[in-house]
Amino acid sequence: MEWRDDGAAVLLGPATFSWSALGVAVVLGALSMLGFSVGLHRHFAHAAFDCGVRTGRVLAWLGVLTGIDGPIGMVRAHHLSHWAQQRHEAHDFFTHRRSWLTHTIWRAHGRIILARAPAFDLGWLQADPVLRSLDRTWMLQQMVLAVPLYAAGGWPLVIWGVPVRVAATVTAYWTLAHLAHRPEGQSARHTPGNDVGWAAVLTLGEAWHSNNHAWPGSARIGLYPGQSDGGWRFIQLLERLGLAWNVRTPETMGARPLERATS
Repeated sequence: MEWRDDGAAVLLGPATFSWSALGVAVVLGALSMLGFSVGLHRHFAHAAFDCGVRTGRVLAWLGVLTGIDGPIGMVRAHHLSHWAQQRHEAHDFFTHRRSWLTHTIWRAHGRIILARAPAFDLGWLQADPVLRSLDRTWMLQQMVLAVPLYAAGGWPLVIWGVPVRVAATVTAYWTLAHLAHRPEGQSARHTPGNDVGWAAVLTLGEAWHSNNHAWPGSARIGLYPGQSDGGWRFIQLLERLGLAWNVRTPETMGARPLERATS
C-alpha cells in the first residue's frame, strides 16, 4: 500500500494542492500519530498505562490510520525488533547497519523468516474482536476517512487526507526508525537506540528512542529537561479525565537503564 500511496501522492498531490487540503493532512497526521504513539506503542506494545476498552479501541483506530500496520501486527513486529536488537548476531534489518534505501526496500518488499522465532503472548490483544478486525482491515480503514473527506471537499481533501498523508507518515516513520537504531552514536549504557531530537515535536516524543530502550515500560519517553514529549502530555490529560490509570514512569517503576547485550 505504501508504494501506491507514494505514487498517488507524487502524481496527484501537486495538482490538487490547496491550503485547506494541507490543513486536513496535518490535522489527520497529528491525530493518527497520537494514536500510534500513545495507543499502539505506549499502551499496547509496552503496557505503560491502563485504560478502558473503548479508549484503547479509539487509540488503536487512530494509530491504524498512520498506514503503518494493524494493532496486533504492529505489536508483534515491535516485540520482534526489541528482541532481535538485544543480540549481536541480529540481521542487518534489525540493526540498521545498511543504508536508508536498503532498509526502505526491505520494509516495502522483504519478509524476515527466523529459524527459531520467539513466541510472544498477544492473547490479550487477540481476545478483542475489534482489534482483530482492525488488524485484518487496517489498510481499508483509510476508506472510512476518504468518504467523508470527499463529501466535505472533493478530491483535493481525499488525495491530501489519505495518500499524501499516509505516504509522508510512513516514509517519516521508516526514516526515524532507521536513524534511531543506527549503530553509531548509541549510548554504551543503554540497549540500542539513538535520540533524534530534531524530530521530537513531530513524533510526540517518540524520537527520544534511547530513553525508550532504557525504560521500555515508561509512559513518559522524554525524560530529561528540554525533551519535548507530546504523547506524555496527552497521557497526563487522559489520567486527569479518568480515562487512564496505573501510569508507569521510571520513578514509579523503580527501573534502571537496561544494559546493552553482550552475547
